Amino acid sequence: MVKKRLAALILSTLLAGTGWAATPNPSVVATPPQPKWNELTAQQKTVLAPLGGEWDGMENYRRKKWVGIAQRFPGLAPDEQRRIQGQMQEWAKLSPEQRRLAREKFQAVNQLPTEKKLELKQKWEEYSSLPEEEKEKHKQQAANMTATKPGRTAAAGVLPLSPATITTPATITTPAPSAPAPSDAPQATQSDTTSRP
Repeated sequence: MVKKRLAALILSTLLAGTGWAATPNPSVVATPPQPKWNELTAQQKTVLAPLGGEWDGMENYRRKKWVGIAQRFPGLAPDEQRRIQGQMQEWAKLSPEQRRLAREKFQAVNQLPTEKKLELKQKWEEYSSLPEEEKEKHKQQAANMTATKPGRTAAAGVLPLSPATITTPATITTPAPSAPAPSDAPQATQSDTTSRP
C-alpha cells in the first residue's frame, strides 16, 4: 500500500513538473507568428473581410484559428458560410467592452455541467423558434431590466448584446465534427467553426 502511494506521488510530481498535468490556456501557449492582413491570400481576405480592421491587432492564436476557418470555408455549405460571415460582421460591430463581456459569458457557460448546457441549448432553440415580435418583446424586457437595475451586468445574467451574438456559443451545444476552432467568435452551431476573434 505504501509503495502504491509512493509510486502515485512520484508519478504526480513528474507529471506536474513536466507540465503534462495542466492544460494551458491558448494565450499562454506560444503560437508562431501568423500572417498580417496584407500577407493573406485574396480568398482569405474575402472570407475574413469582417475582421480586416482588427486583424493586425489580434493575438497570433486567434489569427491562426481564423486562418483555419478561411481554409475550410470553401467546403462549407452556403448557409453555413453565410452564417459564419454574418457572425463575424456582428462580432466586428461590438465594442471592446462588449467583446470582453461576451468572452466572459462564453467562459462561464463553458464551465457549466453538461445538463445545464443542454438546458440552455433547449431554451435557445425555443427562443429561436419564436416569431420576431415575441423576440423583440423579450429583448425589450431584458433592456428594461438592465435599465431599472443599476449595476446589473452580463455576469448577473442580463447581457447588453443580442442573443445571437452571445448566447449561441458552441459550449451550449453538443460537440460535432471539427471545423474551425472558438475561442471567441460569435457562435450558433454545434461545430467549432464559430469561434470568437
